[in-house]
Amino acid sequence: MQAWCFAVAVVRMGHRFLLVQEKDGTWYFPAGRLELGETFSKAAVRECMEESGVPIQLTGIYRVEHSPSREGARFRVLFAGHPVDDTQPRVVPNADTNGARWVTRDEAIQLPLRGVEVPDVMRSVLGGAPQYPTRLLLPELSRWD
Repeated sequence: MQAWCFAVAVVRMGHRFLLVQEKDGTWYFPAGRLELGETFSKAAVRECMEESGVPIQLTGIYRVEHSPSREGARFRVLFAGHPVDDTQPRVVPNADTNGARWVTRDEAIQLPLRGVEVPDVMRSVLGGAPQYPTRLLLPELSRWD
């Protein structure tokens, strides 16, 4: 079976969230496919840096999603994170995105969004969505202590 694995960084600073503008003009959380040999958490941190220029620290996992189909399966992990310093989001285009910015949920609703779930994720996070430890995702045969 073929599988596609994606990491999504839901990065929050107060009541604002970090969104990136995709090359097609739509907006989404920093996210992308895992590279060969990469963990979900490393992919989330890497994608955020590449797409927004903002270094982040992951604080938890909001969801692990699995979507099987006849063609294979998609796995997606949505991580909670926050910026590690006051680095401003990149505003000039690069090979990955057109730029990034901090937005409120109300501002996000006004943008052309890549995913219909963006406002729902923001609402849930602002409402206190549970975060699970990043240690939930471990390599096979990791020690149990």
